[in-house]
Amino acid sequence: MKKQKKKGLLRLFEIAGEKKGLLILAGFLSAISACCMLVPYLSVYQVLNELLRNAGNVTASDDASMIRWAWIAFAGLAAALLLLYGSLMASHMAAFRILYGLRVRLSEHIGRLPLGYLNGTSTGAIKKALEQNVEKIENFVAHTIPDLVNAATTVIVMFVIFFSLNGWMAAVCLLAIVAGISVQFSMMFGKKAQEFFKMYFDTSEQMSASAVQYVRGMPVVKIFGQTVESFRQFSKSIYRFKEYALNVCDAYQPGMVTFVVLLNSLVTFIIPVGLLLLDGQPGNIALAAVYLFFIILGPGVSSPFYRLTFLASNTREIDEGVNRIDAIFAEKPVPEPATPQRPKGHDVTFDNVSFSYENKQEKTRTEALKHISFTARAGEITALVGPSGSGKSTIANLIPRFWDVSEGSIRIGGADIRNIPSEALMDQVSFVFQDTFLFFDTLYENIRVGKDGATEEQVIAAARAAQCDDFIRRLPQGYQTLIGEGGVYLSGGEAQRVAVARAILKNSPILVLDEATAFADPENEYKMQLAIQELIREKTVIIIAHRLSSIISANRIIVLREGEIAQQGIHSELSVAEGLYKQMWDAYTDAFQWTLKK
Repeated sequence: MKKQKKKGLLRLFEIAGEKKGLLILAGFLSAISACCMLVPYLSVYQVLNELLRNAGNVTASDDASMIRWAWIAFAGLAAALLLLYGSLMASHMAAFRILYGLRVRLSEHIGRLPLGYLNGTSTGAIKKALEQNVEKIENFVAHTIPDLVNAATTVIVMFVIFFSLNGWMAAVCLLAIVAGISVQFSMMFGKKAQEFFKMYFDTSEQMSASAVQYVRGMPVVKIFGQTVESFRQFSKSIYRFKEYALNVCDAYQPGMVTFVVLLNSLVTFIIPVGLLLLDGQPGNIALAAVYLFFIILGPGVSSPFYRLTFLASNTREIDEGVNRIDAIFAEKPVPEPATPQRPKGHDVTFDNVSFSYENKQEKTRTEALKHISFTARAGEITALVGPSGSGKSTIANLIPRFWDVSEGSIRIGGADIRNIPSEALMDQVSFVFQDTFLFFDTLYENIRVGKDGATEEQVIAAARAAQCDDFIRRLPQGYQTLIGEGGVYLSGGEAQRVAVARAILKNSPILVLDEATAFADPENEYKMQLAIQELIREKTVIIIAHRLSSIISANRIIVLREGEIAQQGIHSELSVAEGLYKQMWDAYTDAFQWTLKK
């Protein structure tokens, strides 16, 4: 039988149980600390009792006994603080270790997921899972668990003391507290609360994702004189979050008021009961001492209950975050082969490949490729051309298994890529994307991404081959110059040459180029061509081409239209034969003769 996945507090404690020893130690120290924290109150009771017994003659009081109880109170308070410090140290050690392990596992799992998951999930949701949701778990382990043990122990010990002193006054306190807690818990853990917390996370993620988009699109916003309100997605997510906050306030306010009033009115319940008891036993000095003790300590019992209640509220929010993390872990990664194969060459063969993009949320499928068959041979250049949306990038992304094909197969060196281990497959393929991504790091590390463990000499050699050594050395810190925030920003052509340097450093036998010269000016384009010439030597090269002049010398040109192969051949044949390629070539050549006219 399949083991049922734990939820709620059980799931949180399951995560926390990864460092069980440290948490048990933290809980034990926290419980002892709570007991020691009550020692000063016990000392106050003993002093009151002594003073009341000698109310007619205060000088007859046992001064030595009262001083002794004062020292006991001080020792109890000091011990409580030391034990609490030890508890928090143990819980924080456990929390940070759990935090590290969870974040590493989550990052590794996301890295193994198909690219389709990342395309269909907002950046804000993934960012929040990796940062805020994981940190809330850390907060639960580091603070909530010790506080929970501390508050629970305090409440239990206090009521043991209360009932041992006077059952009637203790029962009145307990009744008022139970009534307030019942109202609060019905608010926090009801069906409506679940809906509110889900709404909170949804709106928060949407606002985070749209905020990132808003900042990135700031140049457009400024140029066209737009505002936050005109940026519909961002403003909509802000208004949705506002509506959530107002709904929560309206729903929670009555119960919260009732809870606060009841917990802050314990003395109101204690006073009449105590007076009735004293009226029945007017000369009972011990009862009078107990009555004063309840009046002094009774309001203090509300403090741990406040903590327990707010801990419950925080736990509910953390639980929703854990559910979202578990939802990511539930996504199936790209499956590894049961019987791994190794390619016996570097030919890339598409055999009757069909593929559709699937939207799980909307339950829709969009057909992208239909029965694609061709072979990109080792040592040759195969170009993919066609209108936008024809399937060029899809073909390129299927080679490293960013997605798995719906029908047919893709083979490298005769081995189906689904039977090649992921790491081995990635070793076979290098990409130079049109939209180059550079990390917020040094140029050296950005190039070194191409090959883990590369030496400085290898990195510099790759940069020279990519024609970017000159401009790198002109920068303030050379190869140690930071890219992005807090550093410099490169031009499109320079960034693309850095990407080529990565690919040269990796030196994979199969290379996919997505119009690597798209952002280059004439001078940079020439340097890019020199770099690419160095890169493609003796490799299986697949080029996604937009500038048709760049693929004239290709060994094979695949012309795509609406996910199907419309034509195949070489430039000299396709450019004169009636068909889509000739139309594209004629339009491309006509574009060079176009000029602005008033």
